[in-house]
Amino acid sequence: MHTRSVDSPPRPPAPGTARRLAVPLGLCSVVLLVLVVTKWHPLMSVDGGISRTTHRWALADPDVTQACRILTDWVWDPLTMRLLGAAVAVWLVWRYAAWWTAGWLVVTSAVGTLLQQGLKAAVDRNRPVWPDPVDSAHYQAYPSGHALTATVVLGLLLWLLHRHGVSRQLWCTAVTVVVVSVIGVGVTRVWLGVHWPSDVLGGWLLGALLVTSAITAHHRWHP
Repeated sequence: MHTRSVDSPPRPPAPGTARRLAVPLGLCSVVLLVLVVTKWHPLMSVDGGISRTTHRWALADPDVTQACRILTDWVWDPLTMRLLGAAVAVWLVWRYAAWWTAGWLVVTSAVGTLLQQGLKAAVDRNRPVWPDPVDSAHYQAYPSGHALTATVVLGLLLWLLHRHGVSRQLWCTAVTVVVVSVIGVGVTRVWLGVHWPSDVLGGWLLGALLVTSAITAHHRWHP
């Protein structure tokens, strides 16, 4: 009887798991979007309070602020994430001739970019404005493109890693890197004063929704 090595993580969850997760993620995304568009006062108050506090910290600790700039502009930048996804897609074709999965990865990343830019234009939410800014950013605020892109690309790569099976040590390392990166990029955007906290939350929710939807599509249509 075949048994899986104790050094390997469990196989990916059943296809229905991603589909079931997509429903609450979609509902939460819609609710948050409505609250942002209607400028619900409690949400605006929390956004403002957190942002003012982190801005004071950013001004008081320039070394941490500089580290956040490096991380957000180079390590976790959306372009870096997209290039990472593209590199993995090329590797999938070169190593396994997995054209379908490589295309799925690239298309999902592209959909994430279109989704974030479309919502930024539609919602038209202004970024925080400070008399003494520590950083600047382009386009509108909602949702955070950094948070959404990191969630989509790293989430898909983590699922692919799990799907193909790796050692438990590598799996735990990958999960740690992804969690730190996805949370970290959101924290840096708020710390640098270029996003409201709800922008980051919206990016996380929409990114996770896109990941679960893409996984569901992969299970359904992968030849």
